[in-house]
Amino acid sequence: MKVILLKEVPKLGHKYDIKDVSDGHALNFLIPRGLVEAATPQSIQKIEQMKSKEGAEKKIQAELLVKSLDALRAATVTIKGKANEKGHLFAGIGKETLIEEIFKQTHLNLDPETVVLEKPLKTVGEHKVTVEALGKRAEVTVIIEAE
Repeated sequence: MKVILLKEVPKLGHKYDIKDVSDGHALNFLIPRGLVEAATPQSIQKIEQMKSKEGAEKKIQAELLVKSLDALRAATVTIKGKANEKGHLFAGIGKETLIEEIFKQTHLNLDPETVVLEKPLKTVGEHKVTVEALGKRAEVTVIIEAE
């Protein structure tokens, strides 16, 4: 059975891919969970339109981000977190938390794909976080303070 993926499905494919899966797997697992849709000519046409629209929106967002990278370079984001006496945070600060705080303090909406963070920030102090879009880079200063 040919299906269109509506979300990322591990070991199957990416969003909007058209895949051939067994009927049982599609009817009993994928379709009831809302992960796929049967691939009909109408649904394929609809998905192609959605894919092009989403691609155009991402391109516009990336261009806007490149324009606002200068403002991001000058930005300093302060985050408070619970820490022990040695300055280690109890919970690391990941991309999602970082993006929320950047939005609250600078009103710049970032995509998680643009933030380069190898591992969560786990210590109190000043950190440099890289934001990358369309080949351009900016470093944001993140200051983590203990509560």
